[in-house]
Amino acid sequence: MPIETIPELFLSAVRERPRPDCFSFRDKKTSQYVDVASTEAYRRVRALRHGLKSLGLRKGDRAALLSENRLEWALADLGILCAGGVTVPIYPTLLPDTIGYILNDCKPKVIFLSTAEQAEKVHSLRSKMPFLQDVIAFEAADLPNIMPFAKLLQIGANIVAENPPEPREDSGPSDRDDLASIIYTSGTTGDPKGVMLTHHNFVSNVLGTEEVMDFTPQDRCLSFLPLSHVFERLVGYYTMLYRGVGIAYADAIDTVPQDMLDAKPTIVVSVPRLYEKIYARVLGTALAGSPLKKNIFFWARQVGEDYGHKMRGGESISGLLKFKYNLAQRLVFKKLQARTGGKLRFFISGGAPLSPKINEFFYAAGLIILEGYGLTETSPILTANTFKNFKIGSVGKPFPGTEIKIAEDGEILARGAQIMKGYYNNEPATREVLSEDGWFATGDIGHLDEEGFLFITDRKKDVIVTAGGKNIAPQPIENAIKENKFVSQVVVLGDKQPYLSCLIVPNFETLQEHAVKSSLAFTDLSGLIKHPEIAALFDSQIEHINAKLPSFNQIKKYALLDHEFTLEGGELTPTLKVKRWAIARKYRQVIDNLYPAALE
Repeated sequence: MPIETIPELFLSAVRERPRPDCFSFRDKKTSQYVDVASTEAYRRVRALRHGLKSLGLRKGDRAALLSENRLEWALADLGILCAGGVTVPIYPTLLPDTIGYILNDCKPKVIFLSTAEQAEKVHSLRSKMPFLQDVIAFEAADLPNIMPFAKLLQIGANIVAENPPEPREDSGPSDRDDLASIIYTSGTTGDPKGVMLTHHNFVSNVLGTEEVMDFTPQDRCLSFLPLSHVFERLVGYYTMLYRGVGIAYADAIDTVPQDMLDAKPTIVVSVPRLYEKIYARVLGTALAGSPLKKNIFFWARQVGEDYGHKMRGGESISGLLKFKYNLAQRLVFKKLQARTGGKLRFFISGGAPLSPKINEFFYAAGLIILEGYGLTETSPILTANTFKNFKIGSVGKPFPGTEIKIAEDGEILARGAQIMKGYYNNEPATREVLSEDGWFATGDIGHLDEEGFLFITDRKKDVIVTAGGKNIAPQPIENAIKENKFVSQVVVLGDKQPYLSCLIVPNFETLQEHAVKSSLAFTDLSGLIKHPEIAALFDSQIEHINAKLPSFNQIKKYALLDHEFTLEGGELTPTLKVKRWAIARKYRQVIDNLYPAALE
C-alpha cells in the first residue's frame, strides 16, 4: 500500500530500515552520544500514542510542542500524529505574549514543553486558557498541574501491556488529507499566521526526495536547526527518518563545531549563516598567517575554483590540474574537512539565499552545498540543487511534481502537492496568496534560466524603492558586503530615500585582532568602532564594493553597530533571517542620522 501519512513514514522506516542509532543525543552526565534504536523509538511512540488517547486527545485535536531540539521533541510529535492529533510547534525563544497569541489561536488540548523556563512561560498564561487540559514536561518543573513526560510514557506502556493493540492500528486514524500540523510563521511582518499542512503535504515532499536526493541508511545527519521550523522538520527529521538516516542532536547552535567532530555526520542541514561563519573564520585565519601560508591558501582556493568550474561544466581536466587539486586538498582543504568530523558527504542549505562566492569556496574545498528553496507554506521544498542538476547561484530545479512560473511582476508562483491547505482561522490571508486553481504566490522575486534552474532575486516586500523611483534588491548587495572578512551582518536600507545606506555588524573577533596588530587603543567594542582608523578601514571596504556597482546601487552612508543582531534582541527569526521591520524600528534614530536631509 502507498505511504500517505507521517505515521506510515515512521512505521515504514522502523520495519524496513531499522538501525541501532535511529536517534542519538548527548548524555548530560557523560557528555557522550547515546543511541536510541528504531525498535526502542517505536516502543516509546506507541506508548505515547496510547498515553495521549487516555488523556482525551482525539483525531483533529491540537497538541502544542514548546521545546528546543531533542529526542523527546521527535517522540512527542510522532506520538501526537499517531494518535490522530495535530502538532503545533512553538519556538522556545518566543516571549510569553507571542506564545499566548499562538495558543489562543489554535487552542490545543495538550502542550509538551522542555525545561522549567518554558514551564514558567506556560504557567503564567494557563489561567486564561481553559482549553488547555494537560501540560507535559520533559524535565522537572516545580510548578502545579504538570505531568512528567516519563509518567505519560509509563501510562501508555501500561495500556499497551494490558491490551496489546494490533500493529495495523499503530499508524492511527489520520488520512492523507487530514491536518498534520499548524506551523506559525516567525512573524517578520507582524503577528504570526498559522500555516495548515496536511499529511499529504509533508509526505509528497519526503517521497520526492527518493527521486532526486542521495540519502542512504549508511548516512548520519546532525540536527541543530529548530525543529519548530518546517525546513529542519521536513529535511532533517521526516526525510532522514524515512530514508533510514541516523539523526544526532546537537546540544545547541553554539556547540555545532564540537558536535560535528563527535557525531561525525555525513549530511548537515543548515541555513547560510553557518556557512558564512565558517568561511569568515577560514578566511580570517588565512589572512592572519604568514605570507607563505597566505599565498598557499589563495593558490589552493584558485586551483579549487578552476577545478570546480571544469567539473561543473563537464570539461576534461588535465593531469596537471588534477595534481594541483590533490596538492591543494592535502595542504589546505583537508583541514577544513576534518573540522566537519571527517565523514561529511555534503551540506544542504535553505531558509535564506546563500552567497554564490561562499558556495563556490566550499565546492572548491570538496564540500558540496546543495542549496534549495521553499517556504513554510510549501512544506517546504519547491526547488533543490542535486548532484545531477547543480548550478551555483541558483536554488535548483523544481522538485518532482512541482510547477514553477514567474508572474509579470517577477514574483515566483508555485503549484504542487506540497502547497498548504491555508492559514488557520485566517481566510482573508489565505485568499491573498492562494488562487482558486492552486497557485501559491511566494512573495519572492526571481527568474528561471533556459535550463530550468530557479534564481531568487529578493523578497517582494524587501525590494527598496528609492525616492528616485529605482527598484533595488538589497540581498545581492548585502551578500557582496558580507564577503568581507571584517563584516558579520549587514542590512541595506533606503526605501523612499534619495540613496542607499546600511547598518553593519562587524566581525568583532577579526576586527579586534586587526586592532591589536595595528596597536589601536580601545577599551570596549563601542570605542573600537568609533576609532578613526577603523572608520577609515570600513570606508575603504565600502568604496571597494561600490566600485563594482551601478551608482544607484551604491552605499552612500553606513553605521557600525557594537553588537550582533540576535534572536533574543528580536532582530532575527529562529532560522537567523533578518527581521527588517524590527531593525528599522529598533534602530530608528541611527537610521535617521544616515538621512539628515530627511529630518530638515
